[in-house]
Amino acid sequence: MGKQFRGILIYVLIIAAVFAGIYFMTSPRPVSDEYTFSQFQSDLNDEVIDSITITQNNEIPTGVVMVTFKDKTKKQLYVENVGTITDLLKNRNFSYTLNDVTRSSYFVSTILPMLIMFIIFIVFFSILSSRAGGGAGGNVMSFGKSRAKMMSQNQNTTTFKDVAGLQEERYELEEVVDFLRAPQKYTKVGARIPKGILLVGPPGTGKTLLARAVSGEAGVPFFHISGSDFVEMFVGVGASRVRDLFAEAKKNTPCIIFIDEIDAVARRRGSGLGGGHDEREQTLNQILVEMDGFGVNEGIIVMAATNRVDILDPAILRPGRFDRKVFVGKPDVQGREDILKVHARNKPLAEDVDLGVTARTTAGFSGADLENLLNEAAINAASSNRAYIKQEDIEKAFVKIGIGEEKKSRVISEKEKRITAYHESGHAILFHVLPEVGPVHMVSIIPTGMAGGYTMPLPEKDEMFNSREKMIQNIMVSFGGRIAEELIFHDITTGASQDIKQATGIARAMVTQYGMSSELGPIDYSSGDAEEVFIGRDWGQAKPYSETTAAAIDVEVKKIIEKCYKDAKDLILKHKDVLERSAQLLLKKEKITREEFESLFETPEPIEPVPAMV
Repeated sequence: MGKQFRGILIYVLIIAAVFAGIYFMTSPRPVSDEYTFSQFQSDLNDEVIDSITITQNNEIPTGVVMVTFKDKTKKQLYVENVGTITDLLKNRNFSYTLNDVTRSSYFVSTILPMLIMFIIFIVFFSILSSRAGGGAGGNVMSFGKSRAKMMSQNQNTTTFKDVAGLQEERYELEEVVDFLRAPQKYTKVGARIPKGILLVGPPGTGKTLLARAVSGEAGVPFFHISGSDFVEMFVGVGASRVRDLFAEAKKNTPCIIFIDEIDAVARRRGSGLGGGHDEREQTLNQILVEMDGFGVNEGIIVMAATNRVDILDPAILRPGRFDRKVFVGKPDVQGREDILKVHARNKPLAEDVDLGVTARTTAGFSGADLENLLNEAAINAASSNRAYIKQEDIEKAFVKIGIGEEKKSRVISEKEKRITAYHESGHAILFHVLPEVGPVHMVSIIPTGMAGGYTMPLPEKDEMFNSREKMIQNIMVSFGGRIAEELIFHDITTGASQDIKQATGIARAMVTQYGMSSELGPIDYSSGDAEEVFIGRDWGQAKPYSETTAAAIDVEVKKIIEKCYKDAKDLILKHKDVLERSAQLLLKKEKITREEFESLFETPEPIEPVPAMV
């Protein structure tokens, strides 16, 4: 609401005031009940009236009779037909004055209505332009103007020092910076700078940050715009904005144009159904022409970011447009530690904080995830009235982000606590004894989100690939909780539903995507991208295999699941004493660390019998 609401309200009040004035000036006066026609006749008969003045209205027989009495008092009589009064006075031989018909002025009858219509038109046109023109200056005529914002050298203070965990990506972009600083070094050997650089990677990995750093290091103007800012409901607006953007960039060369989320406007052409996507395709065509057409855009480097490079039009990916593609992936363990150090610069840390351990725990986190982790840890510290962050705050933030907020106040029965303790202990034992998936970092039976507890592993190192053995062991770990429930309580619960779903997904991927089935061989049986109809390629996808093969896939998936379940059950049976001790410790403390859990394999403690679940 705010300013826009107040502006519309002012317009409405102006229109209401104008109409009120017109109504006051043009509406007929109401008939008065104070002086009636019968009283007028009585006064006329009593001869107390001195003079009468009749004023007729415009084009209608109504009028006003002004009666002046002999005592100099006056009264008005409103009549519907002036002729009735004049005939009465003529019959009585009473002289009267009849004024000419009153007519509205030319201003009221002609100019004022036209002026009112003009004002109303201007008001609604202004409202329309302010909404449709939006960020382009609030003017309808600015529809075709670019919405890109230019950031000067003084405004952009981001440099490569602010970029951590992306060493190789920095090296690729430093060449662009060096060219912008000293282009003669490259041109004298016949080299040209890449016209376009496409930053590709998952969300939150630092693509936009890298583009800002390039601009800050090079010290050149930096135009930034989102891909969706080109698209408008009016046909031709997007292409016009592209032309205006490059025209403005030519005035400020050398410069950088950064288009964030370019997939919003550069999707594969020909994917629209009918004419619904003509505007987007015209915009893409204009981008293609501006980047590499008959015109020359020397000194303009186009950078773009996307996490869906697979749906971009092939024409925009060819050399001469986006010559270089820089993949910005999720950081490794060293990169995560460097990123944590950058985000911890302005945060006071306690002595027990170990960013190296945090980096190892946060495998798969992007730069944005790590920044959010430390921010949540700082919030935890402030909530505890502390002026510094402890390792405990970071661990709480990790659980909150990855699993959900711990709900210690939730009332849970002793029966459910016992089930959860054995369930999580089953997972933890397999994490510990299987070499490819451990070790255990923390086990808890405190409810978090929709889960009754959690078992958190701590990967020793980052791995690029998943081996067949590691995937098998992940399936075994998924069944650890269900197996523990079955062994101890001779019954199973719905708590393992997500574990079963995860295990089935891994097994099916092994068979259909990775060729890890001994019976079906190294053949890809996946159905392709199931979302292709939504991203604009084909109407549908047919299975690339027969029904017989589909049945064989189901048999292979079941075979893998059953073998993993049996092997996991044998391991838990072998360490059933540890299962009992772990569950007892969890019921006592609710949360145990790696050291406490691993000590259970060395120091046996007395075991209390557990009643069967009913």
